[in-house]
Amino acid sequence: MTTPKPLRADARRNRDALLAKARELFAGGCFDLRFDDFAKLAGVGVGTLYRHFPTREALAEAVYREELAAICADARRLRESRPAGEALAAFLRGFVSHLHSNEGLARTLATLMATRAGTLAEGGRELSQAVAELLTAGVEQGVVRDDVGPGAVLMALQGICSVCGEPGSRADADGVVTLVLDGLRRRPA
Repeated sequence: MTTPKPLRADARRNRDALLAKARELFAGGCFDLRFDDFAKLAGVGVGTLYRHFPTREALAEAVYREELAAICADARRLRESRPAGEALAAFLRGFVSHLHSNEGLARTLATLMATRAGTLAEGGRELSQAVAELLTAGVEQGVVRDDVGPGAVLMALQGICSVCGEPGSRADADGVVTLVLDGLRRRPA
């Protein structure tokens, strides 16, 4: 597999501008916008848009990958800087907070990515790995049970995602995180 050639500085700026504008518009729920309008609103030419992102789905995929990379980087940062129990709690609460702060983005990406199951599956594996590392650190420090895997935690997060934006969902989501954390806590033998 060959590594793509690094982008020139101006090409990188244009790509970053497109991604930033798409993230902003998606967060506002503007997924029905004409695709060419993304270029105009980002201050770049239409050719630049199509050169970087030939379709709306490709643009949504790039936003999704950036969001996921940031979430996974946050998990690593927390794991390296805090005790395991605190890191896990901060990650789960931060994840839920991110969902609620970006409800429009979450809904837009879910809508646009419906045809990109492979990308979602790959992203799920990355997120699963980040959660597994947090759980492993907790097990090693003796604060997390060793019989619960990342799939169970991700299932709880998926449940939270499914009701994000419903009335009262923020408080309920925080309650679910509290339940998950309590259920993961290692009890004295």
